[in-house]
Amino acid sequence: MFPVRKSSLLAGALALLLSACSPGGPAVSDADRRVAAEEHPKILAEFGGSYDGRAAGYLSDVGEKVAKAAGLGGKCHFTLVNTDVVNAFAVPGCYIYLTRGLMGLVNSEDELASVLAHELGHIVANHGNAQRRQSVLSQLGVMAIEAITGSNKLARLAGAAAGLNALRYSREHEYEADDLGLSYLRKAGYDPYAAPEMLQSLQSYQDFLTSAAGGEADANTIPEWALTHPLTRNRIVRSEEAAERSGVKQGEHPELEAAYLGHVDGLLFGDDPQQGFVLGRSFSHPQMRIAFEAPTGFTLTNSPQAVLIEGPNGTRGEFGGAHGRRMGPDAYAEALLKSLVRDTPARVLSARRGAVNGAQAFMVQATIETGKGVVPISLATYARGNGELYHFLMVSQPGTEAQQGIASLFGSFRFLDAAQTARLKPRNIRVAQVRPGDTLQSLAARMAADRPVEMLLMLNGRSAAQGIRPGERLKLVEFAPG
Repeated sequence: MFPVRKSSLLAGALALLLSACSPGGPAVSDADRRVAAEEHPKILAEFGGSYDGRAAGYLSDVGEKVAKAAGLGGKCHFTLVNTDVVNAFAVPGCYIYLTRGLMGLVNSEDELASVLAHELGHIVANHGNAQRRQSVLSQLGVMAIEAITGSNKLARLAGAAAGLNALRYSREHEYEADDLGLSYLRKAGYDPYAAPEMLQSLQSYQDFLTSAAGGEADANTIPEWALTHPLTRNRIVRSEEAAERSGVKQGEHPELEAAYLGHVDGLLFGDDPQQGFVLGRSFSHPQMRIAFEAPTGFTLTNSPQAVLIEGPNGTRGEFGGAHGRRMGPDAYAEALLKSLVRDTPARVLSARRGAVNGAQAFMVQATIETGKGVVPISLATYARGNGELYHFLMVSQPGTEAQQGIASLFGSFRFLDAAQTARLKPRNIRVAQVRPGDTLQSLAARMAADRPVEMLLMLNGRSAAQGIRPGERLKLVEFAPG
């Protein structure tokens, strides 16, 4: 997740404006392919890189099969992305990305093909370029924050949610991609009923997260794929009805489950150790030997650049760090503040040195004057003493009660000893064959999860009423050996 990098929002917005002015063209134009190829490394850097191996090759093979059915054979690029975020998206130029988080939810080659067919539907219908035009205003709004404050980091923190919302497709676009995808699925020889089954699996994942959050279905509990591809019961029903109208009877084309499970056996599950682990509201990094915990009401989202933090009443921020800087936490805080505010009028309300769980620390409370009012900034920096520096940077709304939660967050930072670090292990998907005498509970006991029964059911796309049968193969989540 380190180092933290600054992005050029101005350049991105200008690119959007230029693409918005481009006339419509073929599904995959040479211009779109050139832009997509240039942006591909940046997308991978933002999402954690590509995930290589047999699963990635399998994804490309299935993708090419569906692309041929869509009339795009040899024109598309399929990438498995190394993040546990559940998402799939297509970029004009026919660059299609699927995360290993989503691949872990899929249960057959047919379901995988249905996801890729849907994304190819967006490409053929040119929805990406239409969405770019809709995103321009949102990007310009973020640019306005940057213009007021002089800080692209503050603009990114203040406008993080706006960027995600701008990715949403319209209902009409989703329906069109569903319809096109179903036609490609059939032409490629896959089961059309895999499409509604995949949508139902995604709905079950959303319900699983909502339940874990106490039943509050807000933007922090909904998987990213559901935000960018709005899921509704109506859309699932519509997909089922379309499969029935296809003339194919359910079960007529047995889905390729064994082949798929063979390729995802061993797939990394959850966070990559290189980026640290987010488990609920806790973050720990085995290589940096650090950890912290967010208070109730806060959520953590891991990324290669930083851990993004969201709290009540619009509170948001990041946890990041720097290595190789021979300075104390106070000098690091000063450098961060200068980078953040630039020439914007700012006022430091308090600054104090101290110790937090044995770490040298420096806490700063400040405000920034913007054209839209005062923005409170809370900053905490920590030093290990060997050139390792870490920080929390939080932006909140005036008059909120977020400060108590932020103080709890700042006070939770700690270094880990060797024994604590040794207990931090990555998790993998392991495919197990059900043996006589196995029960749902006995298999769940092997799961490295807080809610093992619920996760086992969700991960395998089934309900408790279905039961398990000797001989069938199920996905489990287990700690990596060693």
